[in-house]
Amino acid sequence: MNKTIALECRGITKTFGRVVANRNCDLDVYEGEILAILGENGSGKTTLMNMVAGIYFPDEGQIFVKGEEVVIASPRDAFAHKIGMIHQHFKLVDVFTACENIALGVEDKGRFKLAEVRKKVIEITQRYGFIIDPDKRVAEMSVSEKQTVEILKVLYRGADILILDEPTAVLTPQETEKLFAVLRRMREDGKSVIIITHKMHEVLSISDRVAVLRKGEHIGTVNTAETDASALTEMMMGVKVELNIQRSQPRDPQERLTVKNLTSVNPEGRPMLADVSFTAYSGEILGIAGIAGSGQRELLEAIAGLHSLTGGEITYVNPKDGHVENLRNKIPIQIRDLGVRLSFVPEDRLGMGLVGNMDIVDNMMLRSYSKGKGMFLHRKEPRDLAQTIIEDLQVVTPGASTPVRQLSGGNVQKVLVGREIAAAPSVLMAAYPVRGLDVNASYTIYNLLNRQKESGVAVIFVGEDLDVLMELCDRILVINAGRVTGIVDGRTAQKDEIGLLMTKSHDANETEAGEGA
Repeated sequence: MNKTIALECRGITKTFGRVVANRNCDLDVYEGEILAILGENGSGKTTLMNMVAGIYFPDEGQIFVKGEEVVIASPRDAFAHKIGMIHQHFKLVDVFTACENIALGVEDKGRFKLAEVRKKVIEITQRYGFIIDPDKRVAEMSVSEKQTVEILKVLYRGADILILDEPTAVLTPQETEKLFAVLRRMREDGKSVIIITHKMHEVLSISDRVAVLRKGEHIGTVNTAETDASALTEMMMGVKVELNIQRSQPRDPQERLTVKNLTSVNPEGRPMLADVSFTAYSGEILGIAGIAGSGQRELLEAIAGLHSLTGGEITYVNPKDGHVENLRNKIPIQIRDLGVRLSFVPEDRLGMGLVGNMDIVDNMMLRSYSKGKGMFLHRKEPRDLAQTIIEDLQVVTPGASTPVRQLSGGNVQKVLVGREIAAAPSVLMAAYPVRGLDVNASYTIYNLLNRQKESGVAVIFVGEDLDVLMELCDRILVINAGRVTGIVDGRTAQKDEIGLLMTKSHDANETEAGEGA
């Protein structure tokens, strides 16, 4: 039985100045299928889908919907052809309810009736199995609820072709399974679902076919049942790549950083961290798992001296002489002056980690400029370091004098992680170091973290992908709403167990699970 093609892209080309984002791309999407799109960072995945969704307009090529050529010059045109895109960053009005957000921008002839919108929204939720309160305000919603509202927005507008960009990036395993169940029901209903994702295990579990892009070109589309992670990665990279994390046993672990009863509040007085306690050991990777916004970033920033605290202790044991230092409420420069080698890879790379308008060499100098003597800066050592990082981490750049903002996300990340590791830390904290990176770049970062662990560094890794956390980390600390809900062994923990801890309400009378593990 022949399938009906819902969407065709033929010879799509898009350039931005001298950069070719897509070159002569062909793509077919069938009715009633889930198609995953894979590719390295900068391979043109999102750009191609943005042209289908009307955000960009192709320089060359044609788009066909159900066999008829169409011109999509705006998102309004895309909706007219029943195409809707759910972006990674939500576009919702916090003070409005789910229904009000869904109704925004919909042309309704005659008088607007919110009751009718609500009725239609409930019908859609019941049809596909969404769980959402149509009268709940967005400001009070969880991340998964906000994503549900975004999906309902495009379904309410009658979309038959849905494009989801990194839809599981901030979801728990349980929330991911609920989303996948909804997508499968959409497929059964004849919808065409396109997913852009970097999570290989999700590609293999949810998709019917996988389209692979490399350097802006469509390499091929394969049936998911007839491929595996290794073959897909080889298509993405053009060469065979090993996707194994070689986790070694911690050797002679020593207490390096101890956090006790850490508490902090935001400027509005709301708690960010509440009674957080744990110990990080040399020669191990301590993972931190939690739903987005649970306090992971605030915890690392507090340790790094970027947040003031209202309670608790942070103590550091110097590996050279065993001297114990108190880091509580010290600013970063004071922490460094104590002789503490504390490196921090922040979540916001260009906002906090690197200066986008400065080149790679100057960004290396941010770590060392204050050590210079006299009025002149010495650039030889930073230049040598920049060149070493470019060569060792295979940073794709015209040269060390290229402004960082001109690099792709994966290459920006390599520069930042390389600089922090070059500081020879005894504690390395990495917040979402592989967010948005392709498979090859991600495994480069994992291997860097492993090498640091094996050299005796205490590594603290905040990640989103539970499969990676369980494969990479020796222990996993789970945090929810600023509180520790458990600490589990990375080798024996189950994904469902961690997922439940991510949504668990902390009981102040409980003893911290696993602290002695």
